[in-house]
Amino acid sequence: MNLLPHLPLLGELLVFVGAAALIWVAGIPLSNYTDILADRLHLGQALGGLILLAVATNLPEIAITYSAAASGKPDVAVSNILGGIAIQTVVLVALDAFGVRERRPLTYQAASLTLVVEGAIVLAVLVVVVMGTQLPKNLVFARLSPDVVLIALVWVGGLMLTQRAGGKLPWSNSGEAPDSQPKPRGHSQKSRSDEATRKGVSTTRVILIFGAAAVATLVAGAVLEQSGTAAADQVGLSGALFGATVLAAATSLPELSTGLAATRQGDYKLAFGDIFGGNAFLPVLFLLAVLVSGKAVLPNAHAADIYLTGLAALLTVVYMAGLLFRPAKQHARLGIDSIAVLLLYVVGVTGLVVLPQ
Repeated sequence: MNLLPHLPLLGELLVFVGAAALIWVAGIPLSNYTDILADRLHLGQALGGLILLAVATNLPEIAITYSAAASGKPDVAVSNILGGIAIQTVVLVALDAFGVRERRPLTYQAASLTLVVEGAIVLAVLVVVVMGTQLPKNLVFARLSPDVVLIALVWVGGLMLTQRAGGKLPWSNSGEAPDSQPKPRGHSQKSRSDEATRKGVSTTRVILIFGAAAVATLVAGAVLEQSGTAAADQVGLSGALFGATVLAAATSLPELSTGLAATRQGDYKLAFGDIFGGNAFLPVLFLLAVLVSGKAVLPNAHAADIYLTGLAALLTVVYMAGLLFRPAKQHARLGIDSIAVLLLYVVGVTGLVVLPQ
């Protein structure tokens, strides 16, 4: 499935930048209208709402996974997914630096046991990913392998736990830390829905704009993968390194824009939860890769992919610790946990260069 003709390097780069810009532009209304649609359909924080949010915010990765698998390059999809988890965790560093208005770090404002549970679900999914890399390469039945099925089941189970934890935990204040954000998690979503109602935006219009933004994001994601892969091939950059860094960064732009919108409205818990929720969903896309390619994906993973899985888990653990210990001081507008995540990510990505490809 080739959407693009062969282009010189400059042409491929221009198309890549244009597709990334389209993902950024389409991602803002996509996120806003996802919130409005979930409210209009009375999904909210229910299981259906969590699934809708996870799918909508990861449409670029869905398009890239399908495009890469259909083109016989599942290694690009694997690296993009695992690299995307790592770099989307680093998005929290940007939110800490530019989204928090109060003189307290992001984890201090967002501290909640529910978010710790969501972080643990990310870790559980990543553990299954590592286990899947050790399975036989020919263990495929009905275009499915047991590892990707287990990942999907763990994710669905995690959504149920998240929904239950969001209702009430048997802890003081239902696991909400004192002196955290004053308004409940998700208040910015409700505000957007209420504003759309005041402006007379009909549900039909919401669905049409949501659908248009979703289609634009899917097309841009496929073009992003093909133009980026072609450019990487021309400069001699490996698919794993490209997918884990440049491609993953481009597909994380919607999370950055929506996260900044949430934090600037003081909805720190929502911003944190969206990142953890998206990270837990991304490995589910391995199921799509196996369905499209008909081959086991994780048993064919490179050393760099397993390495990225460990890096993503490490960054997640740092922020889970930050949510529990709540560092109160800022250093250059960052909490000590965000500084640690940033340093670990830089060192970790640097280490990709020396790994066998």
